[in-house]
Amino acid sequence: MHQVAAQSNYSLKDEIKAYWSVRAETFDTQPGHEIFSEAERAAWHELILRHLGEGKSRRALDLASGTGVVSHLLDDLGFSVTGIDWAEPMLERARAKAKSRGQAIRFLMGDAENTMEADASYDIIINRHLVWTLVDPKAAFAEWHRVLKPGGKLLIIDSDFVNPSLVSRLANRLADALSRLRRSSARPHQPPALAETHKSILSRVYFSKGARAEAVAALLTDAGFSTISIDTNMRTIHKTQRGNFTFLKGLERATQHRYAICAVKA
Repeated sequence: MHQVAAQSNYSLKDEIKAYWSVRAETFDTQPGHEIFSEAERAAWHELILRHLGEGKSRRALDLASGTGVVSHLLDDLGFSVTGIDWAEPMLERARAKAKSRGQAIRFLMGDAENTMEADASYDIIINRHLVWTLVDPKAAFAEWHRVLKPGGKLLIIDSDFVNPSLVSRLANRLADALSRLRRSSARPHQPPALAETHKSILSRVYFSKGARAEAVAALLTDAGFSTISIDTNMRTIHKTQRGNFTFLKGLERATQHRYAICAVKA
């Protein structure tokens, strides 16, 4: 069932949780979510190493861990990993992956904005495509600062999904036109009802006008983080993903405002 019901006692956070619970079914079939080649895996490893270094058994917390894609990247690099997600269908898939690989990754149900983890308990916090969904990023960043050890690092990987470049807008228009010609306006993994839910959620989150890296970095400074760097060099990752996208989708993705932000708890 793809419809996410609207209820009067449903909060925005409840709606986000329900949306991702439904999306879990096809999450790992989608390029940009799951990893489809060793070259792409190596590109993600390189990005993580560039900002966080080797794991060396350091404790890492993967927030909004989904099906465990990023958790497994960290595990590959020698981190001791805990993943937190609040969608049980995502966690089921994440645990199944860890079991199939024989890896001891801990996956817990929880809220990324209120982790319930102990003070100063992690060396690393990482998340991918979480920040744009946050209802209260100020509270979330303060929470992440609390959970990190002194000297610990936060790595945010995200994008502005609201303000496409001119190239992206043209690519989207052409893709829509081609889709109409094929008499199919919905992608297999994103039926119309879910697409409308996604659009509705995006219009009501904190970064409804777009999660620009500079705005995220400013909030991190307010939360007490220091040594904040913005890395927009995602070219290697985009290059390895290109073969899994249509030409137009690949063009759109390569021209989006995508970034990694690394920050330190002083």
